[in-house]
Amino acid sequence: MTITRWRNLPALTDMFDNLFEQEQNRMATKQYDCIPSVNILETKEAFEIELAVPGMGKDDFNINLENNVLTISSEKEMKKDEDRNYTRREFAYGSFSRSFTLPKTVDSEKISANHQNGILRIGLPKKEEVKLSRQIDIN
Repeated sequence: MTITRWRNLPALTDMFDNLFEQEQNRMATKQYDCIPSVNILETKEAFEIELAVPGMGKDDFNINLENNVLTISSEKEMKKDEDRNYTRREFAYGSFSRSFTLPKTVDSEKISANHQNGILRIGLPKKEEVKLSRQIDIN
């Protein structure tokens, strides 16, 4: 058996200290990316966009359609709560903007939005002529 003298590796220790210090600084200044996750579904009748937005209400969003580009945006700031003394606070809100180029098959006059249980759903119905399809027999 060989006895090896332990040497503290300051470079490795400094790296971990810096990593945790940077995370604490980010938490203190709330520099988090607040871009919600998105699901896009397609059925025969419509497309549906779902955004995961827990803790946000329907009044926190702006939905705009311009030149066939659907833009969903929000600006929500963290409220300072003087009555509470947090030992750790990880909930973060900020501004975001997501844009989606819509296919020509979407009927832009019938787009709808619904917010429930932390999910923002945007319905994008397809145009009637696109939904109609039939099999053509070859003679």
